[in-house]
Amino acid sequence: MKQFNFATIYLDPEPVPAQRFRSIGDELVSDVPSRMQSELHSELPVGEPALDLQPLDNILNKYQGQKGAVIPILQEIQNVYGYLPKTILERTSKKTGIPLSQLYGVATFYAQFHLTRRGRNLIRICDGTACHVRGAAKTIQAIENAFKMHAGGTSLDYKYTLEIVYCVGSCGLAPVAVVNDKVYGQTKPEPIVRQLKRLE
Repeated sequence: MKQFNFATIYLDPEPVPAQRFRSIGDELVSDVPSRMQSELHSELPVGEPALDLQPLDNILNKYQGQKGAVIPILQEIQNVYGYLPKTILERTSKKTGIPLSQLYGVATFYAQFHLTRRGRNLIRICDGTACHVRGAAKTIQAIENAFKMHAGGTSLDYKYTLEIVYCVGSCGLAPVAVVNDKVYGQTKPEPIVRQLKRLE
């Protein structure tokens, strides 16, 4: 696969030609890193709701005329919608004049951004050395089986997203799970699954 430097997209004032992108289904992708390729090609849940555009317009009005505001704009959009929907990026490009290719370039370069919808509850399981040797893999497998999703994916009802991390700074509590920013220490598969099922 042709390698493409996405840092260049962000720093180079010249927009990336549209032909550098290709359409796969209804997703606009390019030669993005494997992390984002996996995310774009994963089987998506169905039933995405209509998006309220007013919050987006408020964000864009806030940064109107400001140069170099691509990252904060994308951060605020993701804070509102939970990810970066295609339609929202297209509207952002149209209203700001920022090339769509540049928005996608920044979104795919930084791991903090997501192009697919995530669940209401974010589950992070640490699989660093301390957690791994104390059974984190069993917890990951139990969660995958219980909610029919894979690590890095989202459940079909958009209730859960499962992510694997490699340190949360609580090795003394290993194995550790972080659910919606709440830390659970010395986790075991069955109890953590029961706890997760209580979430709305």
